[in-house]
Amino acid sequence: MRRSVSDAGSKNAAAREKRGEALGALPEWDLTALYAGMDAPAVGDDLYRAETEALAFESAYKGRLEEMARGADASAGLAEAVTRFEALEDLLGRLASYAGLVYAGDTTDPARAKFYGDIQEKITATSSHLLFFTLELNRIDDALLDQAISREPLARYRPWLEDIRKDKPFQLDDQIEKLFHEKNMTGRAAWNRLFDETMASLRFEIDGEKLPLEPALNLLQDSDADNRRKASEALAATFGENLRTFSLITNTLAKDKEISDRWRGFEDVADSRHLANRVEREVVDALVAAVREAYPALSHRYYRLKARWFGKETLPHWDRNAPLPKVEQRTIPWSEARDTVLSAYAGFSPELSNIARRFFDDGWIDAPVRPGKAPGAFAHPTVPSAHPFVLLNYQGKPRDVMILAHELGHGVHQVLAGPNGALMAPTPLTLAETASVFGEMLTFKAILKATTDPVQKKALIASKVEDMINTVVRQIAFYSFERKIHTARRDGELTADAISAAWMSVQAESLGPAIELKPGYETFWAYIPHFIHSPFYVYAYAFGDCLVNSLYAVYEKADAGFAERYLAMLSAGGTKHHAELLAPFGLDARDPAFWQGGLGVIARLIDELEAMEA
Repeated sequence: MRRSVSDAGSKNAAAREKRGEALGALPEWDLTALYAGMDAPAVGDDLYRAETEALAFESAYKGRLEEMARGADASAGLAEAVTRFEALEDLLGRLASYAGLVYAGDTTDPARAKFYGDIQEKITATSSHLLFFTLELNRIDDALLDQAISREPLARYRPWLEDIRKDKPFQLDDQIEKLFHEKNMTGRAAWNRLFDETMASLRFEIDGEKLPLEPALNLLQDSDADNRRKASEALAATFGENLRTFSLITNTLAKDKEISDRWRGFEDVADSRHLANRVEREVVDALVAAVREAYPALSHRYYRLKARWFGKETLPHWDRNAPLPKVEQRTIPWSEARDTVLSAYAGFSPELSNIARRFFDDGWIDAPVRPGKAPGAFAHPTVPSAHPFVLLNYQGKPRDVMILAHELGHGVHQVLAGPNGALMAPTPLTLAETASVFGEMLTFKAILKATTDPVQKKALIASKVEDMINTVVRQIAFYSFERKIHTARRDGELTADAISAAWMSVQAESLGPAIELKPGYETFWAYIPHFIHSPFYVYAYAFGDCLVNSLYAVYEKADAGFAERYLAMLSAGGTKHHAELLAPFGLDARDPAFWQGGLGVIARLIDELEAMEA
């Protein structure tokens, strides 16, 4: 007898409740290391202190930096200015981080949204008094600045000063920079917030239940094929109903970026991202070309194999991440996930594991799924005077354990880089994914080593291959999609159909003929937050995965001392270029063979899965 919608909904709700009980107690973060609460007096005090100090800083240094660079005490005078600037960056970063984390906890709460908006406005107003500083530093004669940097105490800031010099060709007149800065609140930042709040408020009706985004997406990994199909159809229906809004957001932000790029003189649609990542366009182009060339040997081949496991020629798109048939699916308790990751980290480096353990012991993680909570997962570095925080939506899937390992990798990296200070702790996105993906690999290898059952071993390797395809192939497809959208937007506004057509073309190319893109999938571009918040961010994942694959191969053959060199690389933060950081491991991302080596790791895992079929 066919189940009624209400029966199916009740059954699914009961199953979720049972899974929730199996998870055990999930931690929620303690943000008091930043501020005691939104109404804490310290928030107002710090806003006032930041504004007062910013005005004093502007009064003391604006229009004087060139003169200071010519003075007898140029190194000491400029170093004092940079130190004051860094302290202000830390203070403003603390306020911004707290507001952002509070907002991420529930983006639908009006009080939190107002607090977040108010703090952003005040920070924007205060930081407008600091804009002149890097602009004026870049107008100092190169010979004068080089002379000042050659001596202490300014020599400490050499990496930061050399880094901002790279922005020099693209900086504008001070007044234009100030206008861009102040209008961000009513421009890009406002559209980002609209996207976040719209996405958090959406509900997806499945068997009579209205679910938020994360539980709906989670059903795409359900063991019940019918649940996967229903989830996909519900996602498509709700995205479709809101496609006009998402199309407007996408068009507006793409045009906003085009205006900024045109004024600054960037040639290619992604050049500003490459500059921010401190990576050469040729390196990214080589990565993209290598991955696209490998589509047939990686994703196409794997999905053909997966379709055979399901006894089919092709799989509908909602089965792309489905668990393997006849493999036991269980909910992994939080305590087990924690112990698994910490043990894997400890097997590589006790120091790495000890830092990661602090996230659990000291309330640095927010793990439960809640209505209104930001979807996905992230590790927020906050500021060096505090510590990072990790947001998860943990639901007990094997992939959730890998996400925990991934975000803890980010967190450990951020802790190690913190002593470099607010100006030099941040790592370019290309290298920011190194520790996270390496953490995943350590966890995967540890679980694989402990797995003896052939069926479970096959499922584990398949899951890792899917994660790597999602990290490399899917993210490069995302990058290709963004290139299509931003390039086409230069010729005029794009309809929702045009955006969807571009999405379907890159998805078909990357996933291959064994994945059938059913009606409704054309809307799935709408929920990807990276397209909105960080245009062209996505290639950093592929960069990081290929880099880590090559790095891990060195680790497996390395003599003693690899862990120390690895921790030293993470501790460098943003003080070194990727070429400097990779040199101690004999790796060079500018070498085309580097990418082939990383992709070869994925291919060999697929070889292993094919051999299991023989």
